[in-house]
Amino acid sequence: MPYRDLFRLPGVGAQAVSGFLAQLTQQVAPVGMVLVVQDATGSLALAGTCAAAFSVGAGMGRPVQGRLMDRRGPRPVLAATAFLHVVALIALVAAAAAGWPVWTSVVLAWVAGAGLPPISVSMRVEWGRRVSDGARTAVYSLVYLVQELAMLAGPLLFGLVIAVASASLALGAVVAAAGAGTLAFSRALRAGRAASVREGGRVFADRRMPVLLAVVLLLGGTIGALQGGCPRCRPPVACPPPPGCWWRRSRWAASRGRPGTGPVRGRPRRRRGWWGRCWRSGSC
Repeated sequence: MPYRDLFRLPGVGAQAVSGFLAQLTQQVAPVGMVLVVQDATGSLALAGTCAAAFSVGAGMGRPVQGRLMDRRGPRPVLAATAFLHVVALIALVAAAAAGWPVWTSVVLAWVAGAGLPPISVSMRVEWGRRVSDGARTAVYSLVYLVQELAMLAGPLLFGLVIAVASASLALGAVVAAAGAGTLAFSRALRAGRAASVREGGRVFADRRMPVLLAVVLLLGGTIGALQGGCPRCRPPVACPPPPGCWWRRSRWAASRGRPGTGPVRGRPRRRRGWWGRCWRSGSC
């Protein structure tokens, strides 16, 4: 099923645009909190811990969000998570500027991750209901495309605002856009309330959850180390690129690259040492 046929379905275009805005903080939030916390406290270790806490919170929040979506539908979950996500990130910026205890920044980062709105999941549910089984591959591909575009454009927008303002203002601007996009996406949904699903037991009572949480903890720690260390370890140049540009480059490599992917022929290799390492890191 071509993408143009999907966009002809009522509401899909508006949901794609608002979903794009709502997912801007998926990559901006960790990088932004690294810059904000490190500038306020001078501790790169604390900044990386906040980024790791964000990833861990996102991994722990998804099972709970899924259970709530099964019971109450996506709209109330999206509205609640948008509020939690935006308030936690703004509070983190305020906590770093006011010099609150360091543990408050880590807790707020975890809350912001746990409240990351389930936009892509809601897209798959909403659009998957409106097409036949044979067209769902194209639907899920479009969901992934919107998510990757947000992951690429978010750090670029973040870096542009940093160039003319501060990291705190840039993070606040992107967070406000994501919150507005989440609310607009929630209002544009046509699915309404889902059929109530009642399952016994608690979400984290499953015997496989400790394994999942251990994987999330290791993954979150690795992502936090990369997002906190790589932008700060770039070589000194006369006009260094903003950290958001580094992460945009690595996300582009991750979305396009495979092991062995080389540069485009016919173009000169400029500053290939640093950017080459970024490319390889993103591809891996």
